[in-house]
Amino acid sequence: MTRQTPLNRLHRDRGARMVDFGGWDMPLHYGSQIEEHHAVRRDAGMFDVSHMRVVDVRGASARGFLRAALANDVGKLKARGRALYSCMLDGDGHVLDDLIVYFVDDGFFRVVVNAATAGRDLAWLRTLAAARAPGVSIAERDDLAIIAVQGPNARAKTWAALPGTQAATAPLEPFAAAAVGERFVARTGYTGEDGFEIVTPAAGAAGDWTALEAAGVRPCGLGARDTLRLEAGMNLYGQDMDESVDPYAAGLGWTVDLSGERDFVGREALARAPRDRQLVGLLLDGGAGVLRAHQAVHTARGAGEVTSGTFSPTLARSIALARVPAGVGVGDTVDVDVRGKRLPARVVKPPFVRRGKVLVAP
Repeated sequence: MTRQTPLNRLHRDRGARMVDFGGWDMPLHYGSQIEEHHAVRRDAGMFDVSHMRVVDVRGASARGFLRAALANDVGKLKARGRALYSCMLDGDGHVLDDLIVYFVDDGFFRVVVNAATAGRDLAWLRTLAAARAPGVSIAERDDLAIIAVQGPNARAKTWAALPGTQAATAPLEPFAAAAVGERFVARTGYTGEDGFEIVTPAAGAAGDWTALEAAGVRPCGLGARDTLRLEAGMNLYGQDMDESVDPYAAGLGWTVDLSGERDFVGREALARAPRDRQLVGLLLDGGAGVLRAHQAVHTARGAGEVTSGTFSPTLARSIALARVPAGVGVGDTVDVDVRGKRLPARVVKPPFVRRGKVLVAP
């Protein structure tokens, strides 16, 4: 049986097309995925992302524990409310999940993990804590919902919809958060646009959604969320990375902090890992097909594979992320197997689009 977010009834009442997404009953779109995509790029849209899990890590040694558990270094988080993107690795240096961690207060960090890996993540963190920091508590907050409001007008419309949020969140820089009453509002997102991710009590989530809708924020489904994140060059766990690859092969080497002598899970394995694969962007030449996950990529340096692909509504072209051999460079031409035909594609550096601006040459 699929799980439901606190907003499930509201989605159904709005006529959303619902799908099973990793065991969750989630809205794919509310009528037009393309219109929802453009609404986020041009104005403001919102997504129910309550299937993602909020995990609160508390205790006097919480910071030290997370410094050992994550590839990026939470020691960088000095100001309260600041956030850090990181991978969590296994002992072989492979990616168990990608996540965001927030420094809330001394002895209190909030972690947001992916829905599909949440159960495994919790078990892994608890196992590590039992061995390395038994005084740390790790609590899954299933009493909370998450609404992502994204787009150039997202912040202004959030302030109009939710009284009291502007004073606390207007000063926020990107990748920072603030508590606003019972809400936890972060200036983060997964679309390449500005906006907020609002962690709110599950009991009040429908009221927040309705208020945002009344303020002109368009409800959007997971279909638009996927095309937006791919245009923004953002990885999707289970497609662009998983426990079979390390962060370097997933294009996430920038999240690995090897400075100093900090010992974190997977560090020793990463030092031995070959750097023979990389994640690149592809822009299909012409309009003869659509790039999709698992299509074979042929390069002068060997075989690769598309990890995520779609038709980009902003570029009106097919785009993809692909894992290819090291040495394949930006500007190179590769061939992709699309429905039995080899179609040429140009290697580009992601992102394709950020803050409404196209960043790759046509």
